[in-house]
Amino acid sequence: MTATPTDTAPSSTLTWTPRLWGVLAVLCVVLFLDGLDVSMVGVALPSIGSELGLSTTSLQWIVNGYVLGFGGLLLLGGRTADLLGRRRVFLVALAVFAIASLIGGLVDNGMLLIASRFVKGLAAAFTAPTAMSILTTTFKEGPSRNRALSIFAVFGASGYSSGLMLGGLLTSAGWRWTFLMPVPFAALTLIAAIFLIPHDRPADSGGHDVLGAATLVSGMLLAVYAVVSAPERGWTEPLTLGSFALAGVLLTLFFLVENRVAHPLVRLGLLRIGSIVRANLAIMALFGSYLSFQFMMTIFLQSVLGWSPLKMALGLLPAGVIVVLGSPFAGRLIDAFGTARMTIAALTSFSIGYVWFLFSGSDDPRYAVAILPSVILLGIGFAFGFTSIMAQATAGVADSEQGLASGLVQTSGQVGAALVLALTTALVAIDADSAGGADGAGFHQFYPGLVLVTGVAILGLMITVAPLLGRTTSRL
Repeated sequence: MTATPTDTAPSSTLTWTPRLWGVLAVLCVVLFLDGLDVSMVGVALPSIGSELGLSTTSLQWIVNGYVLGFGGLLLLGGRTADLLGRRRVFLVALAVFAIASLIGGLVDNGMLLIASRFVKGLAAAFTAPTAMSILTTTFKEGPSRNRALSIFAVFGASGYSSGLMLGGLLTSAGWRWTFLMPVPFAALTLIAAIFLIPHDRPADSGGHDVLGAATLVSGMLLAVYAVVSAPERGWTEPLTLGSFALAGVLLTLFFLVENRVAHPLVRLGLLRIGSIVRANLAIMALFGSYLSFQFMMTIFLQSVLGWSPLKMALGLLPAGVIVVLGSPFAGRLIDAFGTARMTIAALTSFSIGYVWFLFSGSDDPRYAVAILPSVILLGIGFAFGFTSIMAQATAGVADSEQGLASGLVQTSGQVGAALVLALTTALVAIDADSAGGADGAGFHQFYPGLVLVTGVAILGLMITVAPLLGRTTSRL
């Protein structure tokens, strides 16, 4: 079916046709599934480890297998959509995402499970930035696009934040459901996308930067792999150090290539815009601290406190509710206070939430005193931080580079998540060993990791605050 010009023309008014609503619904569902998958599977890790006999460091690979594929190819995914055609890339990637989800829910081998997660991450690396690119070219800049982005951001933030809750509910019925649940939704969305997503033409120029693509993909994959494998292999092992060094060489070569070719894969001028750089650093702090805290909480609540997945889901429910209810108001608050101030408020909420649990947590914590306040603060931080950072990271960017800007900020988030999670896992494992193994595990096992995520959130806050303080000082 070929879309009619009336239905697919960029919308400049707030009166949308049913077809435009359908396009937005398809994009929102895909972004929700991408975000959901990052956080939902973390809840099932103890159950997966128990059934498949996987260690804590092996369980990390179930999370980081996805992160490796997602973070390693996000930049390429966003640019590929511009060069080869958004509709084509979106449909193929969504089909691969659905198939990988199905395989992950059926396998009985840890390595195959990790492999399916990696492939699923590769697919998401193309669907996420392509969805943003389709949105920005379907809805014209102005009130119509702002409205669409606001709805889009709600689904993205809700996907990341509600994963804990939904993952807990599904894990109570069996961990495989956390892998199988996205399958029917992805399949139905794929069918709808075939009929609703408008046809587009590949770019007339560009696409010849083969060396840039090769060095970017290999460098990013190797860098993320080195980070996530270091806790298990050792940070000072020759293979780890060699991987970091080779990744550095490849990424340096990528930047050299991009400065010389006529049609670069990534326009490096984006990296010289201060607001975009700060947004990317802020998303690294937000995702890095949040996903690492989630990783520790799922193990602490289930393995140390003995909570069932359902009880944990109910205990963490307030964060998801706050994100769903608060995200729609983020756009108005951004208009009133600006993205920088909203990001500062969000990272402040994150920092206070981590500090609160750091000092109130124990081997027998009271939920209302130690856990609930942190859950509420993290929900507030995510509701306003995700939307504000995404808005800042794509503000002032031409339509032709929206996919690139979206891929850049999402890459930063995934790399930040992989790096902080790897360091957190190493700290938790070291402290567990010194405590005498799993029998001696308790809140003290997670204390070093909590200190790390708190420091990451505070560092992100300081980076965001610095320009505002500089402007204030210059006026005095």
